[in-house]
Amino acid sequence: MRTPERNPRTAKGPAAAKRPATPANARAPREIKGLSDDIDDDDDDFGDDGEGERDSLTDVPGGARLQKVMAEAGIGSRRYCEELIGEGRVEVDGEIVRRFGARVDPEYQVIRVDGRRIPAKAGLAYLAFNKPPKVLTAMSDPRGRKTVADFLGDRSQRLFHIGRLDYDTEGLMLLTNDGELAHRLAHPSFEVAKTYLADVAGQVPRDLGRRLMAGVELDDGVATADGFRVIDRSGQRALVEITLHEGRKHVVRRMLAAAGNPVTRLVRTDVGPIKLGNLKPGTSRSLSTREIGELYAAVGL
Repeated sequence: MRTPERNPRTAKGPAAAKRPATPANARAPREIKGLSDDIDDDDDDFGDDGEGERDSLTDVPGGARLQKVMAEAGIGSRRYCEELIGEGRVEVDGEIVRRFGARVDPEYQVIRVDGRRIPAKAGLAYLAFNKPPKVLTAMSDPRGRKTVADFLGDRSQRLFHIGRLDYDTEGLMLLTNDGELAHRLAHPSFEVAKTYLADVAGQVPRDLGRRLMAGVELDDGVATADGFRVIDRSGQRALVEITLHEGRKHVVRRMLAAAGNPVTRLVRTDVGPIKLGNLKPGTSRSLSTREIGELYAAVGL
């Protein structure tokens, strides 16, 4: 297996999350439970009016307790969330909060833990879906073809697919009812990378990656790959991996065809920080709190 080639003009390193200062008397930071989905709901003997250092955040009248909002977002138990607050690791609208009983409005205020935004609004859903081939990227079809909606079951939320996959293309799709996040992920100006595995016909020349990353002329302009590597070769066929942030119709198929290696099967494996993993075709899963925070960070939210 060859070492992946990266396009120096387009490859981006991960953004470093801004970490709030930790008080001198705080205990050593630990991994946030909710960011690894370990949630303890045993809070029955916990009081909401715990003491903590004062700060200048103005309480929202009738708002929810900060630790309650964090717990409901999947960070961990209320007691654990209180520890995070006491360690100075929680921000509301950019201000570090150290009061356990601070009242916030999760519908409008941005809450971050260790610099990463958490999904605080009620009723939001974030799904990863493995689209099978011969499925339309739509929520309905007047011609009666199978659509993404046919695999999601009965859901109370109205979900939107972020971007599209061709009818014959398989793999990772993201669905949500978080309009702001969906808009940014789909907008080309945010340059969210997508990675694909492609079965291609013909011998793959050694310079194919360099040519794709230099740019391939298509009928609607030049298309450029961010990364490329050959996974496997077998006779007149090969399996290649290509990464790009282009969103034009059939762009991967057209790029490889223009380079002389037409695609026979195409699977999307990554959208930004989210990976397909071992998710079975036709099934979906909820994104973790960590994954949602990484998506927010990828588009500057």
